[in-house]
Amino acid sequence: MRPFSPAAPWRLRPDVIFLNHGSFGACPVPVLEHQRALQDELESGPVAFLATTFEDRIDAARQATAAFLGADPAGLVFVPNATTGVSTVLRSLHFEPGDELLTIDHEYNAALNALAEVAHAAGAKVVTAHLPLEIESDEQVLETVLAAVTARTRLVLVSQITSPTATILPVAALVRELDARGIDTLVDGAHAPGQVPLDLRSVGAAYWTGNCHKWVCSPKGSAILVVREDRRSLVRPLTISHGWNDARSDRSRLWKEFDWTGTGDPTAILALPTAIEVMGRLHPDGWPGVMAANHALALDGRDRVARALGAATRVPDRMFGSMAIIPLPIAPTEAAARALKATLMDEDRIEVPIVTWPVPAARRSPTDPPSALAVRISAQLYNEPADYDRLAVALARRLGAALARRLGER
Repeated sequence: MRPFSPAAPWRLRPDVIFLNHGSFGACPVPVLEHQRALQDELESGPVAFLATTFEDRIDAARQATAAFLGADPAGLVFVPNATTGVSTVLRSLHFEPGDELLTIDHEYNAALNALAEVAHAAGAKVVTAHLPLEIESDEQVLETVLAAVTARTRLVLVSQITSPTATILPVAALVRELDARGIDTLVDGAHAPGQVPLDLRSVGAAYWTGNCHKWVCSPKGSAILVVREDRRSLVRPLTISHGWNDARSDRSRLWKEFDWTGTGDPTAILALPTAIEVMGRLHPDGWPGVMAANHALALDGRDRVARALGAATRVPDRMFGSMAIIPLPIAPTEAAARALKATLMDEDRIEVPIVTWPVPAARRSPTDPPSALAVRISAQLYNEPADYDRLAVALARRLGAALARRLGER
């Protein structure tokens, strides 16, 4: 991993190969310094900061973030994370007994839990469409999801980039097909901002939520929820505060209710424009260059690890962004995943997730074991090809017996 430098200004531990940017991101030093300056200003004059200048500051952050994401600022509000965004939408909507909430088995465990809880409370049903670990085409996704739609389908929850399997899904095409059937889509874009180019206006989802602390590299606690104009009257924040009876007519109800839900530290959100600017300066070609470089490195890292494991990967290059998965040739158990992850970190000093798939909430029965294990690599500007070589060597050594059996079967 590259050491700290002005070109890669992160505070990551130099003794650890960090291949897990996708989980929680990592915030560059200039952005942290800007947030600290905002915090100092907040603590030196809390009333002036929160009661006098706050709305102007959050409006500026909203405009900058909307421009970066290709979103309508009128429908953009801030939430702490995409999980909160998913629950906010689900808790705002009304479902009837017998309604069906459709999703796929590549979704994030927390989002599926929220979907299950809302469905249970309403007497509705969660329907899970099943895809293989390695998705091979957009058409495969579209056909699988649309085949699961029925007359009872009321909402579809789908990720733009799946968390456990790192796969970019054709959400714009899905939204169009579902809209034509009168079905709204809630897109979990947790991994999308900063990993792939976005134009949320063209995606057109009724509801879209995404994290900025991951690939935009903003401070933790900075995420967004975007609501389409025709659905804004339906959505309420999880916490009802002063905006509920704010009589001002110069601000929308959506902004009034979401911008202030109680006293907190808004500096992560207010530092978002700085994160967008700082990250864009880290490559000569700006943000397109950052995304392209990370994509190329993720594919190179995938190929290096796959070669060492004798694995044939089936996911097309274009369906990975700055992350990729490589299936592992070992018995798929939760214990095996935990043990391998811990060993890689403790003995090889490599931080990388070992994914159990499907996640528990996506399995056909709560008692079912996972069907497969995979290693999910991330690529960020602080990484280099040698990082993936070290992972490849470590995995080949740890999985030697399983690899020997695989090669012997060929």
